Amino acid sequence: MFKTMKRIIKWTGEYKKRLYIGFLWSFLQTLFTAFPIMGAAYFMDFMIKDSRGEIQMQPVMAWYALLFMVVAVLGRFLFSYLRATFQESIAYEKTAEERIQIGNILKRVSLGFFDENNTGEIAGAVTTDLSVYEMYAMKMTDVIIGAYIHVAAMILCLLFFCWQAALIALAGVALSAFFLHLVSRSSSRNSVVHQKAQNSLVASVIEFVRGIAVVKAYGQEGVSVKGIKDAFREHQKINIKIELDYVWRNGLHQISLKLASVGIVLVTAVLAMQGEMELPVFLMMAVFSFVLFSQVEQVQNGAHTMQLIETAMNKLEAIKNAEFIDTGAGNAAPENYDIAFSDVDFSYGRNRVLHNVSFQIPQGSATAIVGPSGSGKTTICSLLARFYDVDSGSITVGGTDVREFTCDSLLGNISMVFQNVYLFRDTIRNNICFGKPDAAEEEMIEAAKKARCHDFISDLPQGYDTMIGEGGGTLSGGEKQRISIARAILKDAPIVILDEATASVDPENEHLIQAAISELARGKTLITIAHRIATIENADQILVVDRGRIVQCGRHQELAAQKGIYRNFVETRERAEGWRITGNK
Repeated sequence: MFKTMKRIIKWTGEYKKRLYIGFLWSFLQTLFTAFPIMGAAYFMDFMIKDSRGEIQMQPVMAWYALLFMVVAVLGRFLFSYLRATFQESIAYEKTAEERIQIGNILKRVSLGFFDENNTGEIAGAVTTDLSVYEMYAMKMTDVIIGAYIHVAAMILCLLFFCWQAALIALAGVALSAFFLHLVSRSSSRNSVVHQKAQNSLVASVIEFVRGIAVVKAYGQEGVSVKGIKDAFREHQKINIKIELDYVWRNGLHQISLKLASVGIVLVTAVLAMQGEMELPVFLMMAVFSFVLFSQVEQVQNGAHTMQLIETAMNKLEAIKNAEFIDTGAGNAAPENYDIAFSDVDFSYGRNRVLHNVSFQIPQGSATAIVGPSGSGKTTICSLLARFYDVDSGSITVGGTDVREFTCDSLLGNISMVFQNVYLFRDTIRNNICFGKPDAAEEEMIEAAKKARCHDFISDLPQGYDTMIGEGGGTLSGGEKQRISIARAILKDAPIVILDEATASVDPENEHLIQAAISELARGKTLITIAHRIATIENADQILVVDRGRIVQCGRHQELAAQKGIYRNFVETRERAEGWRITGNK
């Protein structure tokens, strides 16, 4: 538990000074909490002596007592306010920075990182785990460290009046700390199981929400709900087990403190009966025994939470320690935009996808890549964009190996339009300007006009300020595709990659998208993955990929005249695109 607390303090980084000052305010707050009790005993002693005739109290003493109490109460609330001001916002400020940092890290890792790690775990780390930090890091700091600051200040007050009582209090705190250590060890074992159940729950919910359309379409609500219900039940069972597992340890922690309180009362009572302690001091000690351990008793509530924080820290550390794909690279600037693949091999895990792939794409030319599904077409483009690194061989842009570019400097030269367009849950304006946030209004509208989407955007109620549903769900496929092309046009990168950009578009939208693509590709180095003949027949070169190898290369006319995969592809596409419905005569 204290190891985790040390990690939290280290995690606060540049806010650490504020945290330490907050500890000072917490100490002073405790002293001002104790002052009224000591002041009451002090003035009670005066009253007893006055009643015995030993001294004569002056009326002004009552005003002094009142003033002392008011100052003590005000001081307590002042230092409580200062502690909260210095400490409470640290977690919110730090987690905001953490989210940005993790977002930047996830941008720079290989896409293989997402293949190797469960989506639910990554989503849980960025959402649930960081929320644990945000909600509990500073709260647990106050509960645990604040509690021990409180009891330390109280023991110092006891020591001033009775060293025996201070020693008993110290022994009670030490014994409770031992039992809290047992609670912490138990929580450490259980937190791993709890986190696994939590990740499973998140993954099940994500899968259920993403697949809800398929579930409804096939009438399988019962099947899909079973998985999410099982995750809920497992989460419930784990939480109950954890609670039961540390109840007896927590009970021993509480008993050790209660026994210490009783011990203080007994010892001071004996001293008072023997005349070694004044009655007001004994009464003060009795009051202290009730409030002395009030905050330490609550520490057990934080033991399990601290282990959740520890597990969350470990997961977030794993993400932070992920290897960047562009480590050691620089902000290189290519002299030109010629592209060359030289003897490239690549595997997804043990599955070899590309074998000794070599080709060249001159600057300003148009290259089409065709081939059967799963042949490696998209992988070629992903390697060019450095979503992954090659196993062997090299890929160069302008004569510079892509591994010498940082991800940002490389992708600053590339615009990509995918078959499955993803638009963010934001305005149309911000989605178009995603690649160039500082674009002027005129630039953005001009890009939309070139992409043939200005007209339908203008017809929307809020125009460019219309909010798009998550993933662009409120727009049609053709509309989403044209917005993504507008985004690419506005970015104005010298290399354009089109991955099946018209594969899923209806005929009514296809001519608009083809016109938008023509605007996008004007003067660019273009790479197109497509299955429609109209999209590829005018390319400067066509690369035919089969089972991870370049098996043919040339222009449409010469490849169509040769026997081979491309000729079969053309004949198949002509039959598919030329079919018609005929009625019975």
